[in-house]
Amino acid sequence: MLAASLLLAACGSAPTRSSGASTWNYAPLSPAQSEEIAIHALGLVGTPYRYGGNTPDSGFDCSGLIGYVYRSSAGLAPPRTVAQLSTFGTEVSRDEIRTGDLVIFGRGRPSHAGIYVGDGRFVHAPSTGGTVRLDQLAGVYWGKQPLEVRRP
Repeated sequence: MLAASLLLAACGSAPTRSSGASTWNYAPLSPAQSEEIAIHALGLVGTPYRYGGNTPDSGFDCSGLIGYVYRSSAGLAPPRTVAQLSTFGTEVSRDEIRTGDLVIFGRGRPSHAGIYVGDGRFVHAPSTGGTVRLDQLAGVYWGKQPLEVRRP
């Protein structure tokens, strides 16, 4: 499947790690900040995808989109790669997901990430030639992917 192979060209400012720990040092986000993150992410739907991109002018890859939105909306600089995002914040169950949470896809080594915006939807920069878009977690493709939810 072409879409799957494009997504596997995973997305690639970093906060500091506490010594030897697998967590990043940060201040937890307030519910108001989480809501602002979701609103900002929705406003970027339609921005072109660009591998390594991290601004609306240059385009976004998935982790560049996350970094831009979190910095602009909450003054927080998350790690730059999907692998690092998979240890960022606190893991929460899918039943506890809320706006502004990160959704990380992939088994073993994570391959893609987005921002949850509510009602079962997330915003992400999916692939070369595409644009930032809004998708359903339970959609035909994404509903079959291993999912981890992280709350900064």
